[in-house]
Amino acid sequence: MQKILARIGVAPRRKAETLIAAGRVSVNGKIVQTLGTKADARHDQIRLDGKLIPADTERVYMVLHKPRGYVTTLHDPQGRPIVTDLIAGIGVRVFPVGRLDYDSEGLLFLTNDGEFAQRVLHPRYGITKTYNVKIQGHLDRDALRSLQAGLDLSDGRFEPLQVVVNKVNPKSTWVTISIHEGRNRLIRHAFASMGHLVRRLIRVSVGDVFLGSLRVGTWRNMTPQEVERLMVRSQMPQIRKKLS
Repeated sequence: MQKILARIGVAPRRKAETLIAAGRVSVNGKIVQTLGTKADARHDQIRLDGKLIPADTERVYMVLHKPRGYVTTLHDPQGRPIVTDLIAGIGVRVFPVGRLDYDSEGLLFLTNDGEFAQRVLHPRYGITKTYNVKIQGHLDRDALRSLQAGLDLSDGRFEPLQVVVNKVNPKSTWVTISIHEGRNRLIRHAFASMGHLVRRLIRVSVGDVFLGSLRVGTWRNMTPQEVERLMVRSQMPQIRKKLS
């Protein structure tokens, strides 16, 4: 059931599992809460919160320049602004691909294609995410080398793909950092472990899709070529082998 929900664009697979476990999904009028439940999207009536999910939905792929002060969940108990508020009126249900926390900004994909979301998100597919980060204070040469070599954090090892110092201000430093991982607040935790508070965090690219000149709070449709390149890149066997 979770695979079906992801494939027809309800949510990425992990989120779909949460929806099922919470009793929010029904098949032919019966609530299902067991992961692995079988269904046929072509013939069964699948509903989320009582609303029928069409089996054949046009795939939508969007790039949003997320502002600070928005969350990337579809519902926030605290009542904070949600990124889907910025795309109201498009006429299609989409979900954010991955997280950018409340205080972070930059490139965020939205889609109704669960397979696409899975390939972008999971580290085993090797899709690179690049961020421009403004930290408080300065990184000395030894600290930069330690970060480039990798850090042992409380939730596991952190090994960035690339770290480059771009600009040094009197009280802050701009750093560009590229990663494969998607652990929550990973970059903030890494710099905090070194004694540096992150002042700004902007995701500028995912794979070879770039934020570019897209204005804050606006969105555009991805080109078919961008979608295809991401899907092809996620299938590259040499990347999967490297990450396994």
